[in-house]
Amino acid sequence: MNRNQPIIIIEDDEDDQIIFRDTFCELGYKNQLHFFLDGQLALDFLNGQGKDITPFLILSDINMPKLDGFALRDKIRMDAALQVRCIPYLFFTTSVTQNSVIYAYEKSIQGFFLKQNSVEGLKEVITVIMEYWKHCAAPNNFISK
Repeated sequence: MNRNQPIIIIEDDEDDQIIFRDTFCELGYKNQLHFFLDGQLALDFLNGQGKDITPFLILSDINMPKLDGFALRDKIRMDAALQVRCIPYLFFTTSVTQNSVIYAYEKSIQGFFLKQNSVEGLKEVITVIMEYWKHCAAPNNFISK
């Protein structure tokens, strides 16, 4: 896993995108951020312009237009070229119910996080996510590109 590769953030709220960008910057993470308003745009990027990169991770909202987070996860898991890239896929959403968490983990999601109501809370969660994945051994640690 290249810890310096871009992070894909799929978020249909443009204000939340700004907050994410500011948070990553304030925390000093230098990964390029690619924002998408829906899952279909992210999928098009991963299969097109971004096909030669292995993103560090994907942070996805669940409820989005066109292609929601669950459907995007399914498409990534069913696409051999994307699956082999072993991109960590995490949900970051306001929609947390027992059923949605169970459903997400049935789809082999690697994390399910609640959007925080404060900037400090968001910083804490982003730090936990980034530090975990920076120290995690993953299959794409061993793929040379």
